[in-house]
Amino acid sequence: MPYSFHFDAANRIVLIQFTGSVTDELLTEFHHEGGRRAFASLEFTGSITDFSNISSFEVTPETIRTLAWEEPIDPESWRRSRVIVAPEPHVFGLYRIFASHGADTRPNLHVVRSLEHAYAILSVVNPKFESMGELGATMS
Repeated sequence: MPYSFHFDAANRIVLIQFTGSVTDELLTEFHHEGGRRAFASLEFTGSITDFSNISSFEVTPETIRTLAWEEPIDPESWRRSRVIVAPEPHVFGLYRIFASHGADTRPNLHVVRSLEHAYAILSVVNPKFESMGELGATMS
């Protein structure tokens, strides 16, 4: 699976972990289909999208900007924070572009380099994420 969903019920945090190669097609599918289905099915207060375990990130700046200008996957602006973990410099840079272009519709979006930093932003100590199975993931 190119991405998987996990949930920490005590802290009400969703963790999406990407693995393998991330392409324009995969990221677009996630934004239009998989992510929307997963977020619509949960009651949560914050989310982390983690790119720590990917093997490549073949996403163009044009795709990043297009996705940033679209309606957010999670339109609820009251959630305490959304965090993107992007340890690799080029992925971090592209998601800073995403955050900049989507700032009006994603006011609580943070781009960081580590899960530990994401946990700190969300005020989470010792999270216990459980797999949500293949919820939302349709591509392989």
